[in-house]
Amino acid sequence: MLKKRIIFTLLYNSGKFVLSRNFRLQNVGDINWLHNNYNFSKVAFFIDELIIINVTRGHNDFDNFCTTVKKITSKCFLPIAAGGWVSNLDQVKKLLRSGADKVIINSSLFYKQNFVKEIATNFGQQCIVGSIDLKKCDSHKYVIVTNHTTFPKQISLANGIDVFKSKEIGEIYLNSIDQAGTGYGYDLNTLDLVPNECQIPIILAGGVGNSHHFKSGLKHNRVNAVATAHLFNFIGDGLMKARNLLLGHGYDLANWVDRDIIQSVTESK
Repeated sequence: MLKKRIIFTLLYNSGKFVLSRNFRLQNVGDINWLHNNYNFSKVAFFIDELIIINVTRGHNDFDNFCTTVKKITSKCFLPIAAGGWVSNLDQVKKLLRSGADKVIINSSLFYKQNFVKEIATNFGQQCIVGSIDLKKCDSHKYVIVTNHTTFPKQISLANGIDVFKSKEIGEIYLNSIDQAGTGYGYDLNTLDLVPNECQIPIILAGGVGNSHHFKSGLKHNRVNAVATAHLFNFIGDGLMKARNLLLGHGYDLANWVDRDIIQSVTESK
């Protein structure tokens, strides 16, 4: 059985890292701000993976995004998934050459299925993280939102359901637009939308405000990993405390080193 995971998500917008509340963006800082506040050589003890998503609106300089990914990966020895606006194989190659281990695919999941197959053929199923953004229309209905950064399009769950049954996708990043950035916790009801026959590991995202929200997500048997994109809630020793809380409650996370060693590493910051 796969170990449960904690994932930290970075949102990149035109050279800045941002917070997103219901997909409304607020600039926080550039790559220097990130390095000053998150030393990923030490943060790596407390998370299992890093995700970097390009949410740039308007003119999108993909090469600059790849340069940023390369700067992060040069100081980070975690598995890294990166993507956003990925629509051709050359972009996939650029991200992998920049140090990414996996590629995030969003709108192309629904509009360019042959492209997803092409990635799987060339780099393997494990290389693809399918990102699905869900929005609640009323108390009982959800839709999939694509192209949300420019001209949003909605896809009914009925028309998008095949993504959950794909043999080309290694993982699914399931994100709630309504909860994103609120700090109110995950929308666990989105998990009920995943078909029973889905065998793809699920990364649950959108809404984390504290480590107890991680617990509520990991408690669900359909969830393999929990993610947060909130840059401030887990600054300092927040990620260490979150991991130690989960380990202390018996969650099946990887535990690479003795906790005393982890503590000493943190104190040496």
